[in-house]
Amino acid sequence: MRYIAGIDIGGTKCAVSIGVLREEAFVCDILYKERFPTPKEPRQAVELLVATLQRMAAAHREVTLSAIGVSCGSPLDSARGLVQCPPNLPNWDNIAVTAPFEQVFGVPAALQNDANACALAEWLWGAGRGSRNMVFLTFGTGLGAGLILDGRLYTGTNDMAGEVGHVRLEEDGPEGYKKAGSFEGFCSGGGIARCAVPIVREWTAKGKPTGILRAGQDVTEITAADVGRAAAAGDTLAISIMEDTGRRLGKGLAMLIDILNPERIVIGSIFLRQEAVLRKPMEEVIAREALSCTRRVCEIVPAGLGEQLGDYAALSVAGNLLRQHDKADADGLR
Repeated sequence: MRYIAGIDIGGTKCAVSIGVLREEAFVCDILYKERFPTPKEPRQAVELLVATLQRMAAAHREVTLSAIGVSCGSPLDSARGLVQCPPNLPNWDNIAVTAPFEQVFGVPAALQNDANACALAEWLWGAGRGSRNMVFLTFGTGLGAGLILDGRLYTGTNDMAGEVGHVRLEEDGPEGYKKAGSFEGFCSGGGIARCAVPIVREWTAKGKPTGILRAGQDVTEITAADVGRAAAAGDTLAISIMEDTGRRLGKGLAMLIDILNPERIVIGSIFLRQEAVLRKPMEEVIAREALSCTRRVCEIVPAGLGEQLGDYAALSVAGNLLRQHDKADADGLR
């Protein structure tokens, strides 16, 4: 067994986790976890994260860490372990996050963006386990991708590979990535809500009832959760909105299937909760748009780690670091 730590840095909350790797099957169990609000000053936040991990490890004497993984939003420089002003952490300008952990704990540390970290978690321990070519889609507040290509994480030239939400699907439509009609504009929590508002407004103006609106709720306050809840209850308008989202999802996935030729696409968050209504229209569009030879070898599945995916993401960065070191040792490269 080897112990690893995961550090999750978010715009409002941070989390520190300690897990244990069962070597015989390379399975990770989360042992201890703490959360706290993200301090406003970045260096204070890093110091608190280091101190929290120190205290947690000291409280459990069996824990001797072998690696530390850090997950944070993009942009970042993973090679140098720097966070570079992601939208949810605008004052984190070239903040070193791996070096302080390496200095204190004397073990290797690695940094990845949150989509890549989730992709690693699903590949190592979730629905992507056993695959060599896998795409993970976040499909939550935003839409991003993590790419496992030929048995390894692919991050691109400057850590920006997988920004599929920026791709434009239509000339017009809801905005995501500051681009109207983008993949994220249609397939994200905010995008679903933005699609729903004018449709519900027109529907209710005609005097038609809908379960999307809660009692006393203004139409501008509609969320993706409202649409999903109503669709699950059988509301016809909500179902039609989600089915249209499924068609847009299918269009984006067809491009990924043809370009990357993956054997598996794993989708989290909204797909987990709304697969029943999204899958059929998604598959209809994929059948029409993707090459049959690439479509045939690709399965599309919900995230296997479910709602625990975020808990495993940063730990998977540490786990993957150990895998790389183990392989280098086995190949005599270190």
